[in-house]
Amino acid sequence: MFARLVTELLAPWVIVLVLPLVVAGQAAAGFGSTLLWGMVVALTSSVLPMGVVVWGSRTGRWDGHHVRDRRGRLVPFTALIVLSLLGLALLIAGDAPEKLIALDISMIISLFVTGTITVFWKISMHTAVAAGAVTVLALLYGPALLWGALVTLAVAWSRVAVRDHTLAQVTIGALTGTVVGGGSFALLLGGNTAL
Repeated sequence: MFARLVTELLAPWVIVLVLPLVVAGQAAAGFGSTLLWGMVVALTSSVLPMGVVVWGSRTGRWDGHHVRDRRGRLVPFTALIVLSLLGLALLIAGDAPEKLIALDISMIISLFVTGTITVFWKISMHTAVAAGAVTVLALLYGPALLWGALVTLAVAWSRVAVRDHTLAQVTIGALTGTVVGGGSFALLLGGNTAL
């Protein structure tokens, strides 16, 4: 089913794997620095947390790698926050570019907000991450990248089509990603953005 393919290809861990490298491409000086700092964020905010999720899924601790049952999200969220904070500490200790530090902080803030919401209501992490990423890219590279909102729409459609979320859940997810993720990123940069 095409909706399932979209859900998997544009899953939060995939977006968070790529986004730091794209941000580092603008923020870091040279290929080596771009790769180093982008990979620190990608590993600590995507690859390692996804490893925890896959492990939990395979051992039956939660219902799959998307952790559909929100009651099972505490351990993956906690692991993600702890690993992301570790990544942030590495960025700060290594004097990483300001934009990468701002990205990591904005993603951590988004995690706290969406994590708090998901305790009470099943917000779509997929659309929150997609919309936050689109907003960050538009802030860095200019309004031409707002076309990425179509990607967020595709993610929202796929999550509803596979019946993992309602229209309200994907809409609130997208709004949260834009306002919290993108907004905190812009604030951390002091308004020094391309928009």
